Amino acid sequence: MQLQQNIFSEFCKTISQLRSDNGCLWDIKQTNLSLKRYLREEHNELISAINEDNPAHICEEIGDVLFLLVLLAQINSEKGIFSIDDVINGINDKMIRRHPHVFAGGPNGDEEFLKKQWQEIKFQEKKKK
Repeated sequence: MQLQQNIFSEFCKTISQLRSDNGCLWDIKQTNLSLKRYLREEHNELISAINEDNPAHICEEIGDVLFLLVLLAQINSEKGIFSIDDVINGINDKMIRRHPHVFAGGPNGDEEFLKKQWQEIKFQEKKKK
């Protein structure tokens, strides 16, 4: 699954424009707190689509959830708190750290071993914070 780099950047620009002075009033007035309701609704719709095993519906609902996540990142970026790049870099780094058997030549094992390894790495990360 190869995403063209500029597709995501264009989507982020779209969200930024929606939040701009000439954007959409609904998008402009949103906050972290106001989006909780919509995030819950879209999450539930995505779960329903998965339960239906309907690929087209799953795709659409992933898009709706992604919209809200990028909108949340945009809101926080405008406040100078964090950017979508921070979000993506953070989760990418976490996935690499928590999969040493894939990215660092660590031992591989069965599902139970990998689950315990994940939990131990997660515990160590929390201790450092």
